[in-house]
Amino acid sequence: MHNQLTRIAIAESNTAPLGMGCWAIGGPFQEGNTALGWGEVDDRESIRAIRAALDQGITFFDTADLYGAGHSEYVLSRALCSRRSDAIITTKFGFCFDEQSREVTGQNLSPEYIKQACEASLRRLNTDYIDLYLLHVDSEDTGTIPDVIDTLEQLARQGKILSYGWSTDSVSNASLMLPKKLCDAIEYRMNLADPAPDMLSLCQQQSAVSLIRSPLAMGLLTGKRRQNASSISTSDIRSGQLDWLGYYQNGQINPAIARRFESVRDIVTSHGRTPAQGALAWLWALGEEILPIPGFRTTRQVTENAGALEKGPLTEDQVSEINQILQQPL
Repeated sequence: MHNQLTRIAIAESNTAPLGMGCWAIGGPFQEGNTALGWGEVDDRESIRAIRAALDQGITFFDTADLYGAGHSEYVLSRALCSRRSDAIITTKFGFCFDEQSREVTGQNLSPEYIKQACEASLRRLNTDYIDLYLLHVDSEDTGTIPDVIDTLEQLARQGKILSYGWSTDSVSNASLMLPKKLCDAIEYRMNLADPAPDMLSLCQQQSAVSLIRSPLAMGLLTGKRRQNASSISTSDIRSGQLDWLGYYQNGQINPAIARRFESVRDIVTSHGRTPAQGALAWLWALGEEILPIPGFRTTRQVTENAGALEKGPLTEDQVSEINQILQQPL
């Protein structure tokens, strides 16, 4: 591991890097009538879970100003307290929102807004620097990106951020930032049900960290939702009809993805792994500098994910066998 991002992102077991995604702990927020959070949360349990992660050697935390309309950043700050120097904090910018109503109000990538957003995140996080600052808007309009990069470079020179990157699933978008010296990482979606070989290849070629969001397919790959998920709250994003959601529609699991996972369940749960631990182990087996950031709401979830570190990645033979199965028609 070569850079600032992974300086302390390796757990004490020294086997594989693991972070924690802080979207869910932000609680409810919405755009119009569309829920974008993961339902109601208990801030006290969120804080206990973050501290449990730290105690187990997990020090990488990924949040965004948008999550809970700032609430996730506040909770992370309360949890880290005097342990800020032990942690790597990633947060994101690009969306506008109202903290009081928790309503998303639009997007803004102007230099002035980026600077304001950075200052607001520093305030909510109660810190004087952000380790990694990610563009959160996955826009096809890339004409503003040179100005965005210039602004990020200014923030870095001022010491307010240490590095930057993009949360995007577009390889062409990622290519615009990765040649930059301070672009340390690309955050993108990849999991057993949704591989991203082209993005992985680009990041590996550029020696950039692959921050893997949705490594458990929004909970589907934990194996705990083998039946239709009628219990999902209407304030949970998985209850909606967003086109990009994929794993769930109207609170119901995508049956094709569920069948895919069932077809490889025996392999990923080898050596006593839980399904979630196996899904993380598959990611680690794909190469170096792959840092999954599974979401969490409870200490139990953190402990289960941390348990994957002890078992390490799957073997090359296991990955090959999984690939062969996944290439077969259902």
